[in-house]
Parts: sequence; structure tokens; C-alpha cells
Amino acid sequence: MTTPISIISFDSISSLGSNENSIWSAYLDDKHRISTKTINEETTFVAHLSEENNALIEEIKNSDNKYKNLDKTVLFAIFSARNAVKKAGWKSNDNFGINFGSSRGATHLFEKYHEEFLNKGVSSTLSSPTTTLGNISSWVAHDLQTEGPEISHSITCSTALHSLLNGIAWINSGMSDKFLVGGSEAPLTDFTIAQMQALKVYSKETEGYPCKAFDLNKTKNTMVLGEGAAAVCLEKGITKNAIAKIEGIGYATEILKHNTSVTTDAECFQKSMKMATQNVNLEEIDAIVMHAPGTIKGDLSEVNAIKKVFCNKTPFLTTNKWKLGHTFGASGLLSFELALLMLQHQQAIQVPFAATQEQPKKLRKILVNAVGFGGNAVSILVSK
Repeated sequence: MTTPISIISFDSISSLGSNENSIWSAYLDDKHRISTKTINEETTFVAHLSEENNALIEEIKNSDNKYKNLDKTVLFAIFSARNAVKKAGWKSNDNFGINFGSSRGATHLFEKYHEEFLNKGVSSTLSSPTTTLGNISSWVAHDLQTEGPEISHSITCSTALHSLLNGIAWINSGMSDKFLVGGSEAPLTDFTIAQMQALKVYSKETEGYPCKAFDLNKTKNTMVLGEGAAAVCLEKGITKNAIAKIEGIGYATEILKHNTSVTTDAECFQKSMKMATQNVNLEEIDAIVMHAPGTIKGDLSEVNAIKKVFCNKTPFLTTNKWKLGHTFGASGLLSFELALLMLQHQQAIQVPFAATQEQPKKLRKILVNAVGFGGNAVSILVSK
């Protein structure tokens, strides 16, 4: 990273809510925001939007005839992008760049159109353009009426933080001064959840918290899927209206032994964290927002990697998936949002069932981790 990058605004929608105050309030209690839904004729844990927030998404869907055929993934992205850009005070003629990513993309529509094809032998006219991954950023750009570069991509569960990396890269290249980055996911569908159940990672808890992310003593996998989107506005340099700044970036990929595997000590995380923190004293890092998906191996390998990098001076550790589920491609920026909120409010969020940790006296620098299938790790160091 050669050019300082300012974070001007952020916004999200998830089971925690859709405005900064309600989201922070949700983090301050020990209650999860996971409920149940009938999937494939079984009662399954999911973290979905509230009725109130679903109504906000419906408003967008019904505001334009062209939007009525869009997938939830696109509508979530439009919602968070609109609000982030409004907070930043950006105008359409600023021609800022856009990079919205998603792990699965238009899952709801894809499953709907595929079922239609299996039943009727034909496909609907709009089945292709509305299910391509690139239509997320394209529709966000259309909605915001900006003519800057637009990118969509999927790098599984580290997608949103890769969006952040892309925005930083464009700004550092001198090709753009402003970039809107985001991740969006609407994975609460029959087939997507069946896929996670087939991997035997999905939660079947019968008591307590459905997702036990960062419980290092659990004997069962407890991943729960959630839906949502998050967006962040980035600007070149350190600006007066910055709420935080990017201080370091790191990324790495593991050589895999299995399609979903991560090594015992998460070598990819070790490399990405070392890269992100190479220009600071490790003792200056006050907290880490972990990826921690709620699986036995996933949680433990990340903690092992942290211990390898930080030795005996491990920062305060936290995660949010026990509360809002794993939102796949959006999860990295929802973790990033938690880091920004903790910096703003100077309070670290304790995972209620994890070992009690001493609150940092001051939160100055926070590291955020994300990793996806394929061993694609990203670490971002953010500071006040």
C-alpha cells in the first residue's frame, strides 16, 4: 500500500438491522439474531432480515419496473450502496468506481429458473441477465447513475474483503480517487443450505446458541447461514471527513489438500496477517475480528494462526457469526463494520460463550480477517 486510504462511510443490512444505531445496539446485548425457517421440509437455523427490513427491500423492488426481476442479492446491494454513498456525500457525476462481490450471486432466481426449466423444458427470457454475477455492480451503478468502472467477482467467503483490496488497488494505481466497495449475499435457499448440510458443517444445535463461532471446545460444527449486504466508501488520502483509515492489507492463498480444507495452523492467515501488519508493531494491534465460521476446524485453525503470529501477546479476539450467521460473500465487510463500530465507540464486543477477555484500554488498530473455500485469506488493518 503506497497511498493512504480513508474510509468515508459504511452501511449494511442484515439480521442485525439496517442503520448504525440499531446495529450497534444489537452488538451490545448477548442475544443472537438467528431464527428458524422450513428448508427442504426441515426446520433449519437461518439469520434472515426482519419484516421491517424486508419491507425496505420490497420498496426498492417496486420502485422501478426493471427492479421487479432482480435477485435479492442485487436489491440488498442497491440498498446498502445508496445509503453509504449518501452518507459520503458523493454525487453521481463523481464517477466513482464500484466493486460489489458475492459468493453465490443470484441464488434465489437461479434456483427458480432452473426448476422452471426442469419442469417445462424452457427458460424465461430474463433468466440469463438476472443471474449473471456481473449484474450486481452493474445494477448498483445504474441505480446511482455513476459512470465509473464497475467490477463484480466471487472469491467465496473472502469476497467482500477482496472488493476492498480491489478498491485500494484502483486508488493506488491513480485510475480512481473514490471507490465504493461491497459484498452481498442472499443464500437462504433450499439448494444452498442443502449444500452446506452435505458438507456436514451446518448447525443442529438443540440448546443455547445455534452458532458457536469462537467456542473452541465445541464437538460439533455449528455454521448457520445469514443474508445481507455491506458497503464502504473509500477515498484517496487522509480526508477531513474520514471515520477511519486503512493502515495495512494482506492476502494469501494456501495449497489445498482438499476442496474445503485449511491447514491446522491456517498458513494462509499467517501470511495475510503478517503482510497486513508488516509496518506496525504487533503490540499496537488491540483487537482482531476473526472470520470464525462456527466450524471446529475453521475456528481453531484461525486461532492457532493468530497465536503463531502474535506469540504470547494475543490481541482481544471477537467474531460476529454467532450473532448474524455466515453471510458468505458479504461476511468480510460485515466483520469490517464491526471493527469500525468498535473503533468509534471504543468498546470491544465479547463473544458471550467464549472465555472472558480483558477489555482493551483503548482501541486504536483492529485487524479484520476473512477466508473462503480455496484458502483465499485476506487481512485488513484499520485504525482511527
